[in-house]
Amino acid sequence: NFIEKNVLTEDEKAFNQMVLYGQDVTIEDIVSNAKRYPMMAERQVILIKEAQELARTIENLTRYAEHPQPTTVLVLCYKYKTIDKRKKLYKAIKSTGVVFESKKLYDNQVGDWIQKALSSNGHGISPKAAGMLVEFLGNDLSKISKELEKLTQIVKEGQQITPELIEQNIGVSKDFNNFELQKAIGSRDIKKSFAIANYFAQNPKNNPLVVTVGILYRFFSLLLKFHALKSKSDAPKVLGVSPYFIKEYEVAAKNYPMKKVSSVIAKIRETDMKSKGVGAANISDGELLKELLVAIYG
Repeated sequence: NFIEKNVLTEDEKAFNQMVLYGQDVTIEDIVSNAKRYPMMAERQVILIKEAQELARTIENLTRYAEHPQPTTVLVLCYKYKTIDKRKKLYKAIKSTGVVFESKKLYDNQVGDWIQKALSSNGHGISPKAAGMLVEFLGNDLSKISKELEKLTQIVKEGQQITPELIEQNIGVSKDFNNFELQKAIGSRDIKKSFAIANYFAQNPKNNPLVVTVGILYRFFSLLLKFHALKSKSDAPKVLGVSPYFIKEYEVAAKNYPMKKVSSVIAKIRETDMKSKGVGAANISDGELLKELLVAIYG
């Protein structure tokens, strides 16, 4: 997307930028277009999206890759797959061009990615709002990018994206979500956590138990690590958590001793098994979550 948006000016793009898809194009088409000269511009840009669809014939691009047209920026975009690094084409591109591999981020890295992506466009986002996006969209950067693009069209440059904006424009409740449930449990806010559980029970499609269980399992697993730390100042690095959220672990550590944390983790595992039909019959996800909360607070 960066190359597509930034290499050429809007005027130059009309005659010098081309977007093709792997399933609709041949290697001969790519080479023919790549050898053209730009019109009234220093270079032309050709983007081949979903290039993995050309797997059977992509090696035929090797000769061009060894001697590319200097005025052409040819980009091969692989989706969910990577170019075969054992083949000649990869070696040719490595020699005459650039190979960039975007590895999938872990969930705990996505919040920072969101903040950096927005800051590059003159926008900001509160840690809670970023957490809501990660909870709702996971680590699918393409989905997140689309939602961020939608949000940046709404807010003015320099304005911060807030939980309220997320709620109004994406549909994630700022008060009733896993992010807030985790916080309520950590602080032993029984009333709020059961209110959230009731909301989840009434809206099961938007709040699947499997996601909630996964988030709580991660939280208490990290809390166990937090207890074991000799120096709490190392917590952000060791836990892979933003410094902004470390306060939640400090509060939770006071409310849940290490022995209790271990028993909670065991109960979360049991709830996960029950949600999959093991050892429980005809129990709704809403009731399973409330049962888990009773065990956590017990």
